[in-house]
Amino acid sequence: MADLPLADIIEVEQLLAKYAVGMTRNDVETVVEVFTPDGTYSAFGETYQLADFPVLVAAAPKGLFMTGTPQLDLDVAAGTGTGMQTLCFVDQTNHDMRIGWYTDTYRRTDLGWRLATRAMTFLRRSGERDSGRAHDPRRPAPSAATS
Repeated sequence: MADLPLADIIEVEQLLAKYAVGMTRNDVETVVEVFTPDGTYSAFGETYQLADFPVLVAAAPKGLFMTGTPQLDLDVAAGTGTGMQTLCFVDQTNHDMRIGWYTDTYRRTDLGWRLATRAMTFLRRSGERDSGRAHDPRRPAPSAATS
């Protein structure tokens, strides 16, 4: 990490902050902007393409996306990287929480660093850690065009 240019670290951190603020504000356009054109989001045992984001975000509960400082492993010369970031989501209607972490891949594009993939792992009350158990009945399945 000491070898990483500070500018790249800050750029990725700001990209991830843009995602969290976009989700908190229910701003799908901003959320889509942080991904590469072929970017995906995985949760609930499914992988969603960018075309699915408007429906997926619309179905998601609304509230506060509080994220921690990401752990980053960037290959600046190659323009790729990986990382993890903790999440505590608080539902605005009842203050129920979802907690866990994102596992990410990053790619530098002509527009700067972007998320190529983002996968959510939930920490369950039971002590389980999973990214595949469907638990939100409001969530849509990925569209047939992206399966």
